[in-house]
Amino acid sequence: MLKDAIIEYCAPTLAGIKTGNMFSIKNDGIDVDKEIRELNRVLVNKGLRLVPLRRKKETTLIYLYRPERLDKDLVDPCAMEILKSKGYSCGNSERCIVELVKHIESDPGFPHEIGLFLGYPPLDVKKFMADPFNGVKCVGCWKAYDNEREARKTFDRYKRCTAVYCRESKRGKPLEALIVDTHSAVRLAI
Repeated sequence: MLKDAIIEYCAPTLAGIKTGNMFSIKNDGIDVDKEIRELNRVLVNKGLRLVPLRRKKETTLIYLYRPERLDKDLVDPCAMEILKSKGYSCGNSERCIVELVKHIESDPGFPHEIGLFLGYPPLDVKKFMADPFNGVKCVGCWKAYDNEREARKTFDRYKRCTAVYCRESKRGKPLEALIVDTHSAVRLAI
């Protein structure tokens, strides 16, 4: 069940073309923590990590990400400015994830800086946080305020990637075979 959700909601991250994805899964009688531990045995060796961000009685919010990409994303000056303004300790992405979990649990609204952890352009995250309705050029995985052409290309790439991964999964290809190992610099042409 968790493997199917990962393929459906995280294909671009599995393919190595996106920093991270989030999704919720129902806890319907499964040991989510045990499944996460078992999956991480495979994922970590291929440059991925799976972590629970929030647990509720019926659902768990899960984050799949590529630590190497996240490290690079979070040192962007605009990203660091956003994180510092929200009280994050910059310089260590793992610590930032721990702090994100605290923000998810304690903030009355949803912490919109989460876009930085998903690989969204920092300038778009910043503009969304300032005024989510002013200056939107297009909408896909995120609201794009800056580079519309590049955002549309990225949205299309993610959509095509997800379609390919879902199709291959339905044909019987296991999750492990769908993961692009970014440590070996192998890239899927999508």
